[in-house]
Amino acid sequence: MTHDHDLVLRPTAAQTEAALTPPPGRNGGDLVVETLAGLGATTVFGLPGQHALGMFDALRRSDLRYVGLRVENNAGFAADAYGRITGEAAPLLLSTGPGALTSLAALQEAASASAPVLAISSQIPTAGLGGGRHGYLHELPDQAASFRGVVKSVHTVRTQSQIPSAIAEAWRSALTVPHGPVWVEIPQDVLLAETTLPVVTALDASPDALVPRPELTAVAAELLATASRPAIIAGGGVVRADASGKLLALAERLNAPVVTTFGGKGAFPWEHPLSLRSWLEDRHTTDFLEDADVLLVVGSGLGELSSNYHTFAPRGRVIQIEADLGKLESNHPALGIHADARPALQALLETVPERADETAPERVRTLLSRVEERIAAQELTLEQEVLASVRRALPAGSPSFWDMTILAYWAWSAFDPRGANTMHSAQGAGGLGYGFPAALGAAVADPTRPVLAVSGDGGALYSIAELATARQYDLKVTWLIVDDGGYGILREYMTDAFGEATATELTRPDYVALAESFGVPAVRTTPESLETDLAEALAEPGPSVVVLPALLRMFAPTHLD
Repeated sequence: MTHDHDLVLRPTAAQTEAALTPPPGRNGGDLVVETLAGLGATTVFGLPGQHALGMFDALRRSDLRYVGLRVENNAGFAADAYGRITGEAAPLLLSTGPGALTSLAALQEAASASAPVLAISSQIPTAGLGGGRHGYLHELPDQAASFRGVVKSVHTVRTQSQIPSAIAEAWRSALTVPHGPVWVEIPQDVLLAETTLPVVTALDASPDALVPRPELTAVAAELLATASRPAIIAGGGVVRADASGKLLALAERLNAPVVTTFGGKGAFPWEHPLSLRSWLEDRHTTDFLEDADVLLVVGSGLGELSSNYHTFAPRGRVIQIEADLGKLESNHPALGIHADARPALQALLETVPERADETAPERVRTLLSRVEERIAAQELTLEQEVLASVRRALPAGSPSFWDMTILAYWAWSAFDPRGANTMHSAQGAGGLGYGFPAALGAAVADPTRPVLAVSGDGGALYSIAELATARQYDLKVTWLIVDDGGYGILREYMTDAFGEATATELTRPDYVALAESFGVPAVRTTPESLETDLAEALAEPGPSVVVLPALLRMFAPTHLD
């Protein structure tokens, strides 16, 4: 009798001959790039450094496309966006010590947003591993320790034979839900040494599926079927699982209103009669959700932003579907279902009956009217018109990437993304400088559509060097910089809290002249001409910059009431 585990794939004679006589001139770096290609990677991001030269030398012997940015953190943001757009693990090649550490903020954002980034860094020579303080350039006593609290998994390689398996294991980790960044480090001498190992071919690193337990979905289905006022909160997990179609079908079957979190923008159609949109920082929305007798939370941990700064206190039964086990019931008691959003929603669709409720659309309209009235009373016409101009100028289906800036905070609540997986921001970790380099990564992933990046002048200065990257690779990204002469939201926070702001004002360059010095066309616009100027820039074949001098304000918070 032959068992499945006894089966071995036999190499052909040609494969055996090729393995016995690998091409000369290969090093450990070739094993890295061959493994990436064997796993299905086509593009890598990064920045070279002395210890990592073995990897970068190997790139010229491979078919992988290399996109080099000017700062490691920006390279991490670009890889993050590439992973969000494609759903693939985005390789990020880095050097030891300062180069590696400079990527930490980007990897924290990738972890918070569940973006699959495969970071591969060099290390000091093998003899220096273990914290012996030998004084190598870039030496850290324990480089991996700096990343363990940030990434999903850490993999340290010590020999060339470990490279393919370590990278494949990291690849599987990055793509196992919840997606996230992973860390692989390989010593300099291992990368540089000549190798006689055979060429790495296809590897199987398929992630395991995370399906719900059927007894839990049966209980959830019964609760939803018998609910009087069900409602749904859809988070980023719905977008990442490509489950927006299943969410729509379930919401319509239940006649359940749906609100999307800021990370879940686009998970539900904006103009749908059951759409509560994304007004989570609004007390009217909070009250509506608290009044639900059964609240289905899909792909969200109900963290600070998604719970109106932890003022949300549900009175009904909560069902939480979440792929990240650490987020399951971390903020509210619930029927916790540890599962990816797509199979969990499918299981509910197969068991939940149709539920009639003619009042749901009217309750949604009433809620949105109350939100609109609250905003209208604050005389924020400029902010609303600027955001509307951006929406009209951006073609439907084009992705947008938003830095931590006042216009982005408006967009979290008030911007119609017109499609799933089209609007992305740094709201996961909240670091500055995300928008433009992330947009570059998205343009690499899909060069057929224009990509919009939105930054304030403070955030723009974090990534201004990447204008050179945009020009070098001729990436179709339009960068809207809202210039208010400082860290606008911090200015507002400090003025409200202390009566005046400190350390928020910035001396900034002439952004139009600066962009043009990189060979990137730029224009200074006004709120009245923004739509036209932005539409024209987005229609350009390569990179462009639009600068809007404007002092925008936030709508009043409701969590302080």
